[in-house]
Amino acid sequence: QVQVVESGGGLVQAGGSLRLSCAASGSIFSINAMDWYRQAPGKQRELVAGLDSVKGRFTISRDNANNTVYLQMNSLKPEDTAVYYCRAVVVTRVGRYPAQYWGQGTQVTVSS
Repeated sequence: QVQVVESGGGLVQAGGSLRLSCAASGSIFSINAMDWYRQAPGKQRELVAGLDSVKGRFTISRDNANNTVYLQMNSLKPEDTAVYYCRAVVVTRVGRYPAQYWGQGTQVTVSS
């Protein structure tokens, strides 16, 4: 069993900053990837690292020793409002195929 838990969301004014954290724990042999996604109301979930709109404002960093990934978000805009999800691609045992595990999401709301 693998648990993925996000934290750090909240309400912030436009131009402000937030730092999200995501920690994976449980039966982990190795982690192939940890990614951030976001989903705004009425829109599809999208990979944050692939968004041109966040380049230069968002930074993703990873602490491999602690199975943790961070999302530093600066110069936030109202259009960044979404639920932010963390996904971990995990191998739980030697010889097993990797599987993806999702966190429950954390709400980020940016007011204008």
